[in-house]
Amino acid sequence: MNVLDIIKPENQVFCKTKLMTDTTLSYCPGCGHGTAHNLTMEVIDEMGIVADTIGVAPVGCSVLAYDFMNIDITQAAHGRAPAVATAIARCWPDKYVFTYQGDGDLAAIGTAETIHTCNRGENIVIIFVNNGIYGMTGGQMAPTTLEGMQSSTSPYGRDSKTMGMPIKMTELVANLPGVYYATRQSVHTHKHARKAKKAIRKAFENTRLKQGVSFIEIVSNCNSGWKMTPLEANEWMEEHMFAYFPLGDIKVNGKLK
Repeated sequence: MNVLDIIKPENQVFCKTKLMTDTTLSYCPGCGHGTAHNLTMEVIDEMGIVADTIGVAPVGCSVLAYDFMNIDITQAAHGRAPAVATAIARCWPDKYVFTYQGDGDLAAIGTAETIHTCNRGENIVIIFVNNGIYGMTGGQMAPTTLEGMQSSTSPYGRDSKTMGMPIKMTELVANLPGVYYATRQSVHTHKHARKAKKAIRKAFENTRLKQGVSFIEIVSNCNSGWKMTPLEANEWMEEHMFAYFPLGDIKVNGKLK
């Protein structure tokens, strides 16, 4: 059989969503950001809500999200994405508004904005990528850096006696009344990516029903910051990150699991 006989629309099993641009991703090989971007755009495309969706990009590795996502998307100052999303959602209450943030952006400089947005129950989706480190700025310790984990600012490992314990943001916000859905997922395998996509879909469905905040944490690697190969980083993530940040739903339909 000629290969041209196979390459037909009726035989196609996968197609890149039109909501991902052709711009080359700036992320390191093996990083989970690209997959998280793609899953989010697939959900928006499949729900047919692109004309009514507005994203808010952070400061950090995904600061250039607006170059990769072919949707209406604006930029926020460092940590302020939930505040910007709040303003957008209140001005256009029928829009689907989401933030896309890393752990340095959301759990450090943006802690106040995150907590108060969740407490108020703003009708937005927050997608939080947790790789346990400041990726873009050189691998510094983040609020989510594990105990004993080395970084450029904790070369001997995180000491909980002087630096505190890693913050579990999803468990923290799940206890706030304004959070309707809180879950922690990953995207490092096809199985995990499918689960993450279902969670993202549920979050946007919650926005449609005006249920308040849907908070999705995606535990990812940072092979560059961790000084590992992508494969080593995924294995380390499974052994260490998942032990402290276990995957699964934490709050569903307004009720803690």
